[in-house]
Amino acid sequence: MPWLTTAQAEELTGHYVRRRLDVTRDLLRTTALRAGQLRQEYEARYVGLRRALLRRHAAGVCALLVCLGGAGALARLLTR
Repeated sequence: MPWLTTAQAEELTGHYVRRRLDVTRDLLRTTALRAGQLRQEYEARYVGLRRALLRRHAAGVCALLVCLGGAGALARLLTR
């Protein structure tokens, strides 16, 4: 803007720089907050998935033990 005086150009530049810094700080703050929220959501989801997997494995082990016990009982009955 060639029609501005040096002082006006410096004032306008300073205002622009301050405004851009404010916008950048706000964006970074918002991004950091969202990252924290996502981390909490993912951690909660991970805990839920880990618990579900543990339940499934426990159920599978129980079913396997029941089957083995039943097979052992059947084998004892057949060998009598």
